[in-house]
Amino acid sequence: MTSRKAPHSTARYTLTSHQIPRAHIPGVPRPGEPGWPSRPSVPPIPGTPLTPGSPDFPSVPPSAPGPVPPTRVWLDPHAEWTSKLYERLLARRIVMASGLLDDDAASRLSAQLLTLDAEQEDPIRLELQNLRAELPATLTVMGILDVLRVQVHACVSGEISGPALGVLASCPYRSGYPNAIFVLAEPRLHLGGTVTAVSTGEQQMTRMLDTLYFRLADVTGREVDEIREDARRGRTLTTGQAIGYGLIQKQETTPRPPVPGGPPGPGPAGLHPR
Repeated sequence: MTSRKAPHSTARYTLTSHQIPRAHIPGVPRPGEPGWPSRPSVPPIPGTPLTPGSPDFPSVPPSAPGPVPPTRVWLDPHAEWTSKLYERLLARRIVMASGLLDDDAASRLSAQLLTLDAEQEDPIRLELQNLRAELPATLTVMGILDVLRVQVHACVSGEISGPALGVLASCPYRSGYPNAIFVLAEPRLHLGGTVTAVSTGEQQMTRMLDTLYFRLADVTGREVDEIREDARRGRTLTTGQAIGYGLIQKQETTPRPPVPGGPPGPGPAGLHPR
């Protein structure tokens, strides 16, 4: 037997080259188109400087700014009325002192007192309402009250505390409203800087505090150590207790006409019923 071998078939593989598509960038010419190969694009220059070193200006001038929106300013409707009220009080020789007595407030208060002192010889009524004060400002007003020629009557309403009691003690006539509160308290001090500056400041404040305590002791007839100890403890006094302590001389009482068919008014008969 003759065996026949199957003819060996040789497989032919044909390699076909395919171009890989590339992404097209808009504005860049393709191969074969005019302008190929392209050069890297250069961003346009906004403008040409007029002189070396001066900033460029855009090719298109900016539009003119629009109108500024209106701004509403809120004014105090009572400002003019308040100023007129204080002028009327000064015309009647009444001076109001309320809030915090700092250097600026002490300057205004001193100016008002000196002006009234130079105008007439009638007494001045000094209303102290919820008054608290810084120690240097208190000594400033105390010095002004010591040189006034006219008599000053101080009347306390609300709460008066700390160094502000020195302003009260510097007035020859002192009174308080029934609900007034008197607080003996040490002033709060904030010292900073070098050790020498702090030590010097402490010595100065100690002398100023001694001046305040000596004035309170002179008015009340008490010892300076007692005044200093009461200030450390923050002793609080009512109007009646302040009279007994020596801070004020009397309580303000204004008789009111009795209501028909009602109880008597808060005058002497109403305060001390029999």
